[in-house]
Amino acid sequence: MVLHVLYLIGIAAFAASGVLAAHEAKMDPFGGLVLALAASISGGTLRDVLLDRRPLYWTQDWVLLAVIATVAVLTSLYLRRRRLPHRVLLTVDAVGLSVVTVIGAKAALDSGVTPPAVIILAVMTGVTGEIVRDLLCGSTPPLLLREDFYATAATVGALCYLAMDALGVPSTPTTVTSAGLVFALRMLAIRYGFRLPLLRTPEAGRV
Repeated sequence: MVLHVLYLIGIAAFAASGVLAAHEAKMDPFGGLVLALAASISGGTLRDVLLDRRPLYWTQDWVLLAVIATVAVLTSLYLRRRRLPHRVLLTVDAVGLSVVTVIGAKAALDSGVTPPAVIILAVMTGVTGEIVRDLLCGSTPPLLLREDFYATAATVGALCYLAMDALGVPSTPTTVTSAGLVFALRMLAIRYGFRLPLLRTPEAGRV
């Protein structure tokens, strides 16, 4: 039950981020709803397809779809009255990334895949919705390619989940701790501009 609530929180955050992105791109409310759905379910759909899990998770959960639609409508109504700073989109997106990434790790572990595959599937679950959202609203390159401490934060969270699970820590504290780590890293990156070191070309005359 706790894990399902956390998942709904992550999905709601991605739904809100989709509407916020649509608002910045000057789309109409229907465009906002489309982006809310795309941001919310793309990552989990890709994960389930790769794991050959049928039926797709969102086709059997009317509560999840109701949450996405409700959040999309409420966010659209709010934006008609107030203007939000750009950092709100980044913060809401960080919430979605943190929760959805570790839920992806849990789903991959439950399917019995190898540890490297768990990490890959967790990161893909976390970042795919953002990529699809940004591409649909014409924001290129996507946030993932503009903020290199995005997938990195998801990777660290997936590693944390994998390690805690291997140590026998119960599922709920493992999920909460790993999601908290992803969120903390992402917010620190936003606040202080953390970036990975760039690959540098050797200077002329030097090997």
